[in-house]
Amino acid sequence: MGRAFEFRKERKLKRWGHMAKTFTKIGKEITIAVKQGGPDVTGNSRLRALMAEARSENMPKENIERAIKKALEKNQGDFKEVVFEGYGPHGIAFLVETATDNNTRTVANVRSYFTKCGGSLGTSGSVSFMFDHKCVFKIKDRDGLDIEELQLELCDCDDDPEVFTEELEDEDGNVTKNIVIYGDYSSYGAIQKFIEDNGYELVSGGFERIPNVDLKEVTPEQATTLEKLTNLLEDDDDVTAVYNTMKPLA
Repeated sequence: MGRAFEFRKERKLKRWGHMAKTFTKIGKEITIAVKQGGPDVTGNSRLRALMAEARSENMPKENIERAIKKALEKNQGDFKEVVFEGYGPHGIAFLVETATDNNTRTVANVRSYFTKCGGSLGTSGSVSFMFDHKCVFKIKDRDGLDIEELQLELCDCDDDPEVFTEELEDEDGNVTKNIVIYGDYSSYGAIQKFIEDNGYELVSGGFERIPNVDLKEVTPEQATTLEKLTNLLEDDDDVTAVYNTMKPLA
């Protein structure tokens, strides 16, 4: 297994804490996708992937329609995707992705979280080199699917794809399986086309930042402070994702 699998396994990626937060995140991304590529899913691959994710998260139809309408209203401000970089306490690098219609507000909030926890907001490029920007897709597992064969086929889309199975268990103990595909950021369109052309059921498609450096070990006390910073960031409505270089406690 490669770095993306180990990162996902070790970090135990937190899903959005509650359903409303998930819908807000997807809604913002739909608005951005429509502004960038139009409301027709046929010609907007990013929007198609987001619509699949919205369905998999049981996002109400009216929420989706509202996000699309917001993108088409001329008097509405644009959501812009802004990335912040900095260091939390104990030398841990943080990369924070946001979608905001008020950059002044977002900068002030993000800086205050770093300061409150003993960290500091950095300049562009100060920590981004520690993370690889990857596209990531989830597709439904299906009978007879050979992971190794799928990975070989994806080599026509990406130089070094990574494919593995993810098992999810709901509150009732029911287990579902998804296939997770990682590729280079620039391979997004080619991989999505492969998925659609070959009849796979798309669950979601997006991007993640994978640390390309060794994760730094911390003590339980240090981890508490770092988790406080992570929680403050993730609870902000403008923040869509938070990544860091802390090695999770065993």
